[in-house]
Amino acid sequence: MTNPFDLRIVESMSTGISDIFATEEVIVYEKEELDALKAADKIPLKWKDKVGESQLASFLPVYDKEALYVADEEGKLTKYDAATGEKIWQIKTQGKFSSGIGVGEGLILIGTYKGEVLAYNEYGHIVWQVLVTSEILSPPQVQNNIVVVRTVDGRIFGLDAIDGSRKWVYQGATPSLTVRSTAGVTLAHGAVFAGFPGGKLIAMSLFNGNVGWEAVVSQPRGVTELERITDITSAPVVNNQFVCTVSYQGRAACFVINEGSQIWSRESSSSAGLTMDKDYLYVTEEKGVVAAYDLISGATMWKQSKLGSKKLTRPLIQGQYVVVADDRGFVNLLRNYDGVLIARSATDGSLIKTFPSALPDGFAVQTEKGGIFAFSTQF
Repeated sequence: MTNPFDLRIVESMSTGISDIFATEEVIVYEKEELDALKAADKIPLKWKDKVGESQLASFLPVYDKEALYVADEEGKLTKYDAATGEKIWQIKTQGKFSSGIGVGEGLILIGTYKGEVLAYNEYGHIVWQVLVTSEILSPPQVQNNIVVVRTVDGRIFGLDAIDGSRKWVYQGATPSLTVRSTAGVTLAHGAVFAGFPGGKLIAMSLFNGNVGWEAVVSQPRGVTELERITDITSAPVVNNQFVCTVSYQGRAACFVINEGSQIWSRESSSSAGLTMDKDYLYVTEEKGVVAAYDLISGATMWKQSKLGSKKLTRPLIQGQYVVVADDRGFVNLLRNYDGVLIARSATDGSLIKTFPSALPDGFAVQTEKGGIFAFSTQF
């Protein structure tokens, strides 16, 4: 079976861990589609800069208190003035970063391949550093003085935000064959929401790690182990009523936040992820499709499939726009109520792995080559 996302698959074996890479399919685009993309308006560029390249890790630039924090695989952490792009400070560590950035409660949080969690303050000084069990591929998150970290071996740790000491740990089950992903966690309403291999969604207490409820998003289907993968490879999204998620080769679904009962589900497949606003759930699906579903009923509202790429990032909602980036370094603005392409701009031509990061008047992206681009959504 061809893996449409060219995903890295990790197989747990008695002899160790092996990676399986699918062959990338050749995509041919229609001339009309390409002409329409070229004719689209340009998104205003505010500023750009460059940090180190990231060949393996995925990094999310994060805005906090008029600053944009950026990490790279070489172990550099940089603080920019988000409005001007002026570099405020930059630090260089001896190790390599594998994930970031999480920001909150005065901390800038980063993970490493060695399983280290590093917490810095807004001046770039290290506050604490602790070791967990394995490499960290998603940004640590913090809320209510608890830092939550997910490791590649299926564990989720709750750490004290003051000194990094361990408060609790949860061990999730890991099937023999899983997608190696940067699936993180979502913190909201005093709970930790996380998706797992096998299509399970779990809600646990932020304060002690106890599981409140567990729901099935999708069931494995098919004959081979590869066909039966139905992992949740992105963080859930949450509002005051619902928690929603999507699985690879499975379904998109929404659940009641306090008890986990399912509201609706729809056939869908995504390794990139989803987001929501007050009306719609927006899902980046396979083969370059962005879909909008009614948040209450799950009815399909629109689908956009003509963005010139089959590998898109998780969407970002910014005002009236849905923002998605792609593997060719383009960023796209779609109209939120019908998916029509409004504007599009190039960066440096390299893969954008993580979804765009919100700025007060726009968004920022980080490319595989280390390009940092801040765009405005004020036309």
